[in-house]
Amino acid sequence: MWESICLTLAATAGNNIGKVLQKKGTVILPPLSFKLKVIRAYAVNKSWAIGFLIDISGALLMLRALSMAPVSVIQPVSGCGLAILSIFSHFYLQEVMNVIDWMGITLAGIGTIGVGAGGEEQEASSVSILQLPWLAFFVVFLFVLLNGWLRICKRQRREQELMEYEVVEEIIYGLESGILFGMASVISKIGFVFVEQGFSKMLIPLCVSISICCSGTGFYYQTRGLKHGRAIVISTCAAVASIVTGVLAGMLALGERLPSAPAARLSLLLGWLLIMMGVILLVSSTRLMRHLPWPLQNLIPSGVGRNFCLKRTGSHRVKDPSPATVIPAATLHHLIPTPAKAKA
Repeated sequence: MWESICLTLAATAGNNIGKVLQKKGTVILPPLSFKLKVIRAYAVNKSWAIGFLIDISGALLMLRALSMAPVSVIQPVSGCGLAILSIFSHFYLQEVMNVIDWMGITLAGIGTIGVGAGGEEQEASSVSILQLPWLAFFVVFLFVLLNGWLRICKRQRREQELMEYEVVEEIIYGLESGILFGMASVISKIGFVFVEQGFSKMLIPLCVSISICCSGTGFYYQTRGLKHGRAIVISTCAAVASIVTGVLAGMLALGERLPSAPAARLSLLLGWLLIMMGVILLVSSTRLMRHLPWPLQNLIPSGVGRNFCLKRTGSHRVKDPSPATVIPAATLHHLIPTPAKAKA
C-alpha cells in the first residue's frame, strides 16, 4: 500500500510541476497549433519540453499506482499534488507562502499518512459488469441535471444583463470538471480489475483511452469556467469533487470496502477529511488571509506575491490570464509580469 501511495505522490507531483514548467515555457511561445513551425518551437523550448516529459511520466506513474491499490485510496492522495506544487514553487520559484499555505500542506501530509495506515487492511476490488451501466447512467443523469441548472443560471443572467458569472455557475463548472477527473481514475482502475478477473488484457488500453477522454473533457469544462469565473471557486470545487467521486465510485462500482478494523477505518476516514481540508486551505489561503484581524495580517506574511487578485469589486472581476491552464491559477503569478516591471 505504501508503495502505491509513494507512486501516487510522485505521479501527482509530476503532473502539477510539469504543467508549471510547460506554462513557464509558453510565455515566449506562440499559441499551440498543428503548424510544423509552431510544433518545432515547442519541442526545442527546454522548459516546455522538460515539463511535458515530467507530466507524461506522472501520468504513467499514476496508472501504475492504480494497478496496485484501490481508487478510493489513490484518488484522495492525488489531491496532495497541490501541496507538493506549493513546496516546489516556494523553494524553486521563490514564491512567498503564508501560514495558511503551510497549514494546508501539513494537513494534506498528515491525511496522506492516515490514508496509508488505514488503507493497509482495505479489501481488493471486485467489479460486476452489471454495475457499470448503473454507474454510467448516474454520471450522465448528474451531468444532465447540472447542465440544466447551468442553462437556467445563464438565461437569468442574460435577462438581468449581467456580464460576469454567478457563483452557482462557477460551482457547477468546478463540480463537472472534478467529477470527470475522478471518473478518469475509476475507469482506468476498472481495466486493471477486469484483467485480474481473467478478462482480456486489451481492456487496459481501452479503459485508459476512455479515461483520457474523460480527463480531456474535464479540462474543457474547467477551462470554460476559468475563462470568466474565479479560479479559487472552480479549483476548490474540482478538487473536492474529484476526491469524493473517486471514493464513492470506487466503493459503489468497484466493490471497494472500508477496513474492518475500527482503528484502520477511522484512520482512513480522517485521512480523507484532512486531505480535503488541506486542499481547500491551499486554494483559498489568500482570501482567508484577508479575513484575519488586521494586527495578525501585519505579523503573518500574507504571501500575496504568489496569488492572483481574485477579489470581486462591483461588476468587475480580474480574469484568469491563461484560462487554458488546468492547474490552480494561484500558482502561476510569477509568470505574469506586473505593471511595475513592465514600465521598468
